[in-house]
Amino acid sequence: MDYKTSGVDIEAGYKSVELMKEYVKETMRAEVLGGLGGFSGAFSLAKIKEMEEPVLLSGTDGCGTKVKLAMVMDKHDTIGIDAVAMCVNDIACAGGEPLFFLDYIACGKNYPEKIATIVSGVAEGCKQSGCALIGGETAEHPGLMPEDEYDLAGFTVGVVDKKDIITGEDVKAGDVLIGMASSGVHSNGFSLVRKIFRMDKETLNTYIDELGTTLGEALLAPTRIYVGALKSIKNAGVRVKACSHITGGGFYENIPRMLPEGKHAVVEKNSYPVPPIFTLMAREGNVDEHMMYNTYNMGLGMVLAVDPADVDKTMEAIKAAGDTPYVVGKITDGEKGVTSVSYTHLRAPRD
Repeated sequence: MDYKTSGVDIEAGYKSVELMKEYVKETMRAEVLGGLGGFSGAFSLAKIKEMEEPVLLSGTDGCGTKVKLAMVMDKHDTIGIDAVAMCVNDIACAGGEPLFFLDYIACGKNYPEKIATIVSGVAEGCKQSGCALIGGETAEHPGLMPEDEYDLAGFTVGVVDKKDIITGEDVKAGDVLIGMASSGVHSNGFSLVRKIFRMDKETLNTYIDELGTTLGEALLAPTRIYVGALKSIKNAGVRVKACSHITGGGFYENIPRMLPEGKHAVVEKNSYPVPPIFTLMAREGNVDEHMMYNTYNMGLGMVLAVDPADVDKTMEAIKAAGDTPYVVGKITDGEKGVTSVSYTHLRAPRD
């Protein structure tokens, strides 16, 4: 008996590493020391000495049950973008620059080509956010996971000068809320998605006119990465007062997290277009509006607060980075929390 007969194929692991090297190489930064395959990833911090008081930021997350959708569709080249996005967007929310990323893949059986394809998505997310993929782990779990299944998570480290940390403490009444368009459902609430729609290839490959694509492609659209937009805003000389990454918990949980006590956010729901995937989900799943806004991003992947005098510069900076901004509300005095006004047409009648 050997390790392979117990379900762990060491040779497959070696092949996976060889196949993924070309993708990992594309993410390298000058600060990365050494190559792939060492016991640890090394990253020089020489450049951060230029900061007055450098602060390291960290974040870890996964893709939730969105990976199930990737498995059903047998499409594994974008789920890695989600893993990176969920981590680096949190770093950007604090005003930081992501430096490096590490991934963790657990699988029932190591299929080298599939693993390398997953990592290609991770590498693409790293390129979009400007961070280096300096290491990771692929763990084969025979007997614990079905052979065709896997899970994906990641961890990132970033840096910010202490004076530039976005804390929310300077938010005042009259500040303007600007939202950045999401690419769709992103990586949260897929347990509910999988209750609304049947998770089989026939259903997911069905073209939906109102979506302009298949249901599966709309749901699997990778999470938008906002690192470039936040950097563009900073380079424009704008001080972002508060920032919220709209993930699990939607508007009602995430927007209050960026507010100090005594400040309230008012979001105008009709100030931006709600993507049709959310209208479809609400209708097909008979999900009430409050639950939708308490679960999903509803079209805004990130919301930030700026001084009224900085609105135009902020909007232009976001557009310059390739993202789509909307003025979506304002800050008022009041109990810490969020109010959404002007209810939308989510519950459109069936034809």
